Amino acid sequence: MSKVNLKEPKVVIREVRLGSITGFEGTACKLVQCSRSGKLKDSVRSFSQCMGCSSLNAFCQLSMITDAAVINHAPVGCSGDFFTFNFVYRVGQMERNLPPAMGRYFNTNIEEKDTIFGATQKLEETIREVFCRIRTEAIFITTSCASGIIGDDVEAVANHLSQELGIPVVACFCEGFRSKIWTTGFDSAYHSIVRKIVKPPQKKSNKVNIINFWGSHVFDELLEKLGYEAEYIVPFSTVSQLERISEAAATIEVCPTLGTYLGAALEQIYGVPEIKSPPAYGLAGTDNWMRELGRVLDREAEIENIIKQEHEKVLPQIEKYRSKLKGKTAYITAGAAHGHALISLLKDLGLEVRGAAIFHHDPVYDNGDVTSDVLAHSVDTYGDVENYSVCSKQAYELVNILNRVKPDIMIARHGGITLWGAKFGIPTLLVGDEQFSFGYQGILNYAERILETLDNREFVTNLAKHSTMPYTKWWLEQDPFSFLGVNERVEFY
Repeated sequence: MSKVNLKEPKVVIREVRLGSITGFEGTACKLVQCSRSGKLKDSVRSFSQCMGCSSLNAFCQLSMITDAAVINHAPVGCSGDFFTFNFVYRVGQMERNLPPAMGRYFNTNIEEKDTIFGATQKLEETIREVFCRIRTEAIFITTSCASGIIGDDVEAVANHLSQELGIPVVACFCEGFRSKIWTTGFDSAYHSIVRKIVKPPQKKSNKVNIINFWGSHVFDELLEKLGYEAEYIVPFSTVSQLERISEAAATIEVCPTLGTYLGAALEQIYGVPEIKSPPAYGLAGTDNWMRELGRVLDREAEIENIIKQEHEKVLPQIEKYRSKLKGKTAYITAGAAHGHALISLLKDLGLEVRGAAIFHHDPVYDNGDVTSDVLAHSVDTYGDVENYSVCSKQAYELVNILNRVKPDIMIARHGGITLWGAKFGIPTLLVGDEQFSFGYQGILNYAERILETLDNREFVTNLAKHSTMPYTKWWLEQDPFSFLGVNERVEFY
């Protein structure tokens, strides 16, 4: 189990804390065996096209807190994604019937001279100016490669301004160079929230924390039947709501990759039990998750009744979809736990999963419980997956693999990847709402979208005819993992 230490301003990166990796090729079963051996070794690429940034992931959570401001202590180029998050923020407000508001995002504009003389004074002035303009309940400071390299004491500035302004001013250390695992940024954001925002519980509530991005509120109906209330965090929460998440009855993670650190922190420090079962994707996964939820909330009898009712409703429909999807093949590219869960869902629908390119791999989560291993659950329940790779969004590897595998459909979680399937004429499905496929209804939702995608392939067929591929014939004939080092040194059990 990873030990949460709130005395340290910086979270321990995933490579050190969990042994996470960004390079692997083989089968899903082999990776599970390697992870269980405790000696999984990351594979280093001699060529890399791109890499995610921890700062982006920290910002994606902090920027959606409705009454907080975020200051990006960085060169102005690091604020290039502000407009994207502001768009998501505005759309989310409309979906939740919240009053329209612009995102409160600011940048300190570190320049060349600041890298020599330091930028802490500029940071202090920015914090005061932000507080003067908008009286927020909290101000978060996200760091950058530039602020980290020059050694600005952001923690000291945050502590000093907290006393001066009378609100939490919180440093979030998420420099891009700290970690190859981009999801470390989620951990950094949650570490800063638990350190400086969350307060000790005064009483226990009937609320259940839902650690999610900004998806639909699919848990409301289920939890209401059980006598509980859903508390969706962190996006679209207020500071006062976050202060009280220590009082919750339990914590649910839509994706363990996202919520592993916060779930473990709330359990270790405040005793809020974490639902440790893999998330509810696919029939078997949903059954297991529901029973774990019933056990934690002391609602086991009610859960069994719900499972029985849901089976009666969805099983006949699932069989219809299975008959339509029989013989179809799929390829998945997504983040770690969500990608693993999609493997289970697709196999439940009768599709043959020809392979997967998953962005990173966590051998264990922060709770240290092996039952939380989503990939192991998928392999144990549905069997192995060939052509399985851990690929940190390297398009050149993905294109090479798609050229060989040629699935009937590609399932993608992130938008910038979908065009590669389309260029091959492969129908490609992107679902932005991570809750869309959650639970029993989620199986039917996904099945319907897959059928729609397969039935409407004219666009990708024409695109493949009239588009060019930036990768040469030479590369497409090479081993897709030519630039990937030796996989691992492990003992198999």
